[in-house]
Amino acid sequence: MKKTNYLAFTLLIGFLSSCQWQNNQLSQEKIITKAESINNIKPETWPFEPDRDSYNKNSLLDLRYLNEKIAGETGFIRLSTNGKDFVRADGKPIRFWAVNSYVWRKSYEQLEDHARFLSKRGVNMVRWHGQIVDKNDNKTLKNIDKKARQQLWQYVAAMKNEGIYLTISPYYANALKPQENWQIPRDSNGFSGLLFFDPELQKAYKNWLKELLIPVNPYTGIALKDEAAIAIIQLQNEDSLLFWTFKNLQGRDLDILSNQYHDWLIKKYGSLEEVIKVWKSVSIKGENIKEGKIKFYDIWHLTQKQNLNSGKGKRLADQTQFLTETMYNFNQEIKRFLREEIGAKQLINAGNWKTADSLKLNDAERYSYTTTEVIGVNRYYNGGSHQGKHSGWAIVNGDKFTNRSVLFDPYSFPLNLKQVANHPIIIPESSWVPPLGYQSESPFLVSIFQSLTGIDGFYWFAMGEPQWRQPSSANGYRPSLGKWVINTPELLGNFPAAALMYRQGYIKQGETVIKEHRKLTDLWNRQIPIISETKSFDPNRDQDSQNNNNQISNEIHPLAFLVGSVEVTYGSNKDNKIVELKKYINEKDKIIRSTTGEIIWNYQKGICFLNTAKAQGVTGFLREVGEIKLKDTIIKSNNQYATIIVVSMDNKPIKQSDKILLQVGTIARPTDWKQQATTWKDKKGNLQKGFEIINYGKAPWRLENNDIHLTLDNSKLTQAIILDPNGLPKQTVQLDRNRSQISLQFPPNAKYVILD
Repeated sequence: MKKTNYLAFTLLIGFLSSCQWQNNQLSQEKIITKAESINNIKPETWPFEPDRDSYNKNSLLDLRYLNEKIAGETGFIRLSTNGKDFVRADGKPIRFWAVNSYVWRKSYEQLEDHARFLSKRGVNMVRWHGQIVDKNDNKTLKNIDKKARQQLWQYVAAMKNEGIYLTISPYYANALKPQENWQIPRDSNGFSGLLFFDPELQKAYKNWLKELLIPVNPYTGIALKDEAAIAIIQLQNEDSLLFWTFKNLQGRDLDILSNQYHDWLIKKYGSLEEVIKVWKSVSIKGENIKEGKIKFYDIWHLTQKQNLNSGKGKRLADQTQFLTETMYNFNQEIKRFLREEIGAKQLINAGNWKTADSLKLNDAERYSYTTTEVIGVNRYYNGGSHQGKHSGWAIVNGDKFTNRSVLFDPYSFPLNLKQVANHPIIIPESSWVPPLGYQSESPFLVSIFQSLTGIDGFYWFAMGEPQWRQPSSANGYRPSLGKWVINTPELLGNFPAAALMYRQGYIKQGETVIKEHRKLTDLWNRQIPIISETKSFDPNRDQDSQNNNNQISNEIHPLAFLVGSVEVTYGSNKDNKIVELKKYINEKDKIIRSTTGEIIWNYQKGICFLNTAKAQGVTGFLREVGEIKLKDTIIKSNNQYATIIVVSMDNKPIKQSDKILLQVGTIARPTDWKQQATTWKDKKGNLQKGFEIINYGKAPWRLENNDIHLTLDNSKLTQAIILDPNGLPKQTVQLDRNRSQISLQFPPNAKYVILD
């Protein structure tokens, strides 16, 4: 460790050990309870009512300059020499601050406005999460949705002109509903899993890709296959043969897969007689292996511990291998098709989903992606539980929810990812999902841990309006609040400082702390890896999932993901390499620190610090802590919960910078929001402790007042300018000065202050 990092670390550790807590130290549960009783305290708030951003040239906070003049101006995004990261065509590294957006469904003028709004706040990647299939004209499955293509053409043109790249995701099985004349699916309940093996659906899918990528975009004069502003093509969204939806395959659809399994087994073993011998005559009710009628075990069986030498154990290993290789081969074929028959030059991401068992099956799923360049996985954080009739998409009165900051629950942090060696990894969908109130922490945490671990893209989900969104109906008419929204004050409002320090490389990337090597036979046998990602939860897909209660602990501490990067190589017999983690993870005091010495997360007290030369900050439950001393910054917060970032705007260390951005986040709730403490039993009978929504409120957002004092070691700074939400100067704030420092009381009703 470099001396400067060591000093920074010891400074923060000293601070942590000397913190004085009111009424002695509180237990974690008491801290949370105290923080969540904020609805009874009723702190003072201010209305967040930004004007429509007109992109006035007097704005002092505009990050458009970070983007290229035109996305793709140097050529196609490609992989770095080691395959781990993205670089431009000229070899210059590029980092993506990304969002999902549905504004492509609106007019071209609104798209242009949207693109400018995003670029101003540090965004340089958007995802088109569409559906390529024509659902209106159902005469044939081969038809493409030409309106969606037209919208995508406009989307590409508008974003490209603001230096914003695109990831396109054209197919989502779960959202595709069968039509009368398609004849696919034949007997199954929906399209889940079919694309990986159904020849007719694959034929249609290839035709859709041709119709999407080959015609010339009239808004740019360039076919999408030749469009350098498109960085990544995702083959499909959230589908897997290793997920619970495997049970939806029925009848003639399942017969197609069974016949392919029959052929695969003969190719592997030479004959069905040899298959019976290897499987020790183990059979499933209703099958006749000798006659070639072979069934599959339910996915549940793949999640259970088995004797690997038993007939059933060997049979389950074959099923796992077959299903994985079926997906792998599909991904490989579509990559070949895109490259050779269409001529698409973009990077390709095979998928982004999970499995029925993160411990036993995730590595097999991830291996199936490795035939393409980019690995992906969708992961959200929702603060625990949200229960209600419409909880999959809306927030209404009577809903119950737990309100747990991830700062107390690092095991559920969405960026805890095992990365595949020589592949970049992206999170194409994620957010801190409401009704969770602790959201201001998220852009800060995403920025610093993306930087530390080298995760290559985190796509916030989602925007449906060109600019800000005030509290409003989830679907436009039902009395409710939208749930999957990010253009709010404590999510998108906290982008600028987080995006700036991430994209400018102010935070060091740490060393790889775990290098795992896995034989493919271990994947087929579903052997426990030395480290795995924790189970994630999707409220729209996991409601009926069977719980796997026999999880076995990994060898490696699961918080290693927050120390540095964790990497796996498939098909390798090499020895694992593991950094000594005890000096970075203090289980007794619940403190994690990065290998760089720049990040410390205290998950007992719910606080995370960043301490670098050009960016410093803290998020969490700060009131109890007292004075926080960082390298060049002293912070004193009377807010129970807040996020504070101090970041250089001129690429100089804070101590020498001529222009610094101060950004503050607290808690935002709709006007008249009311919640009350309650307990309830969830669908599995577990007792939950949280809140019931009494009134989901109305516009505008109201933010808790800031009560924060900052001192900076920089005597060059002479004035502090309060900015409105669009970066326009409102007024100046008095700076207190001494020979080497300046200090100020951050205004109670602002998010941004510029020091210069």
